[in-house]
Amino acid sequence: MSWTQVVVLSLLTTLVILTISTVVESAAVRDDSKTADPEGAARQVFIPESDASNFFKRRSRRSVKHYAEYQAEQRVRMSLNEHRREYNEERRNEHENYVEETRDEQHERTREISEQLREYHYDGQFPRNRWFH
Repeated sequence: MSWTQVVVLSLLTTLVILTISTVVESAAVRDDSKTADPEGAARQVFIPESDASNFFKRRSRRSVKHYAEYQAEQRVRMSLNEHRREYNEERRNEHENYVEETRDEQHERTREISEQLREYHYDGQFPRNRWFH
């Protein structure tokens, strides 16, 4: 196929797609003649003015907290601290175990290599019982 045939074919397919798409109604956007009531939406989101003023009268910024509120906040803080402490302790133990295992493996590899080197270079002059002191 030459390039002109490719261009003509692509233009024809584009033309067919455009003509078909104009026939079909679009489902992406609804065409509602009614508009949403902005006052109704505001009524659903915000509380009435009397309730809001009662809320601020009951508890202002400078009002003193009740003892039970202090106790509840303290219990929450203590439980969070306990969870944090347990988590950090668990992580520290996992890290210590990992470090211990890697050190043991490294020590074992080093010991094996040094034994192999001793065996390879052993000339028979010194007794073997002195090697591992």
